Amino acid sequence: MSDLRSAQWYSGNDRNAYIHRAWMRRGLPGHAFDGRPQIAIANTASDLTPCNSHLDEVAESVKQGVWEAGGVPLNLPVVSLGETQLRPTAMLWRNMAAMATEEMLRGNPVDGVVLLGGCDKTIPALLMAAASVDLPAVVVPGGPMLSGTFRGVPLGCGTDVWRLSEEVRAGELSERDFLESESCMIRSRGHCNTMGTASTMGLLAEALGTTLPGTAGLPAPDSRLLARAHETGGLAVEMVREGRRPSDLFSAGSFHNAIVALAALGGSTNAVVHLLAIAGRLGVPLTLDDFDRIGAEVPLLVDLQPAGRFLMEDFHRAGGLHAVLRQVQDLLDPAALTVTGRPLVDHLGGHPGIWDPEVIRTREAPLQAAAGIAVLRGNLAPDGAIIKPAAASPHLMRHRGRAVVFDSIEDLHARLDDPDLDVDADSVLVLRGCGPKGYPGMPEVSNMPLPEKLLKQGVRDMVRVCDGRMSGTAYGTVVLHVAPEAAAGGPLDRVRTGDPIVLDVENRRIDVDIPQEELDRREPSKALLDGVARPHRGWERLYVDTVMGADTGADLDFLVGSSGDQVARESH
Repeated sequence: MSDLRSAQWYSGNDRNAYIHRAWMRRGLPGHAFDGRPQIAIANTASDLTPCNSHLDEVAESVKQGVWEAGGVPLNLPVVSLGETQLRPTAMLWRNMAAMATEEMLRGNPVDGVVLLGGCDKTIPALLMAAASVDLPAVVVPGGPMLSGTFRGVPLGCGTDVWRLSEEVRAGELSERDFLESESCMIRSRGHCNTMGTASTMGLLAEALGTTLPGTAGLPAPDSRLLARAHETGGLAVEMVREGRRPSDLFSAGSFHNAIVALAALGGSTNAVVHLLAIAGRLGVPLTLDDFDRIGAEVPLLVDLQPAGRFLMEDFHRAGGLHAVLRQVQDLLDPAALTVTGRPLVDHLGGHPGIWDPEVIRTREAPLQAAAGIAVLRGNLAPDGAIIKPAAASPHLMRHRGRAVVFDSIEDLHARLDDPDLDVDADSVLVLRGCGPKGYPGMPEVSNMPLPEKLLKQGVRDMVRVCDGRMSGTAYGTVVLHVAPEAAAGGPLDRVRTGDPIVLDVENRRIDVDIPQEELDRREPSKALLDGVARPHRGWERLYVDTVMGADTGADLDFLVGSSGDQVARESH
């Protein structure tokens, strides 16, 4: 009898095995059930997730590789999350997508899985699922789109949306020109071409060791992505035969390498909450402070939007991820393994491989000497908050200003551009009620637009504080992921307009400068409490009742950890 997991379904001559085989004989040859690894292709392709719409084509290449290696490929459509489409926010559904994928992998006769993701939440959700079910698993990132241009200037999707929309509000760009650029931004299939969350998580999937080395960052239309997908199909079969599971491969060193890569790339702040959640599923100890401890002094080497000038097509042309990792190889954990069974560092080679030193800098000439995610604490964020120095304004990294408080996104939209709003360039914009419980789902709203009257005065950045997230394509001096969130009783719920807010990134502090006794004595804002989410049913109710804080990854408390691949009861 085969020792494959799928043999529990297909092996033998009894009624159950008969049913399992018979219902799958819809074009599969008889020998498909004769000890061949059954490889699921967890496919997040969807027309409503436009960045992943090409993954059906990628899946076909994976299938060819699986067949060639002696396995049986099985397309498994899974929950797909389109960042630009889903309301109220795609992050609300990340944990649901992970839970659904985990259960489909556990409940079906599969021995291993190839994970096809691209748009922001799909790769994190797939990795969370694979970690919890602990089947051999390998990622194929869908890859970034090619660079579009508007009037001869490259457009960074996401980043240039924020920039151009602010120029319209400032009166420096006409609405007609703004709308004309819309048809120029998305040039090809693929996810955002900036170093946003999709690009970051694709690259970090490789830094973690979960992809075939050399795959992450390949542009979606590049024929080499299909070739790599084919190879990955074969690798999945090999992983099953050799028993390489996530629990065997991935360690604290894997996450150490991902944090080093995150800093050197100038990657998305969203990676913090995703890596914490993935580590929680694996049982790997990882805390918010590890991001500061490991990454704070890592140099920023990649000159990509939103922290720099270039786009992902340029990054690939300039040498890609391996060129970056070679520059910081001494900072990497040399023992951390990959899906090949070999350490990540073994795949980096010796040549620097930087073909455009403007896009990828050397260690000796970084964009910033120390630009990793900074973790802040203080009486405003006892459980921590983060800021991305690479995307912030240096003159605002130490700042004191009067709070201008908004109790909800709706409150922000209603009052931000009021000419009578008492705000100036030194003010600190505070938005609350946007954490995992409060919104719910922790939306990407922390990079608040600036008041119109200040934009017209030439102001382009202000200190902003929020318990929500911001898009990986966004920029600015934004303190985000404030924990505990206001809706969970965090001190942000008691800040009032006019309170002095003090930001000191060098000393890792974010405080409201009032006596602690006064802050403790205050009642939470009634407007805040009236605005937070109170769903009565469905996924939102389950989510709000069980979601944890941003400082631990915003997973559901009962999903932390791994349950393995065994089904509790047999059917029939």
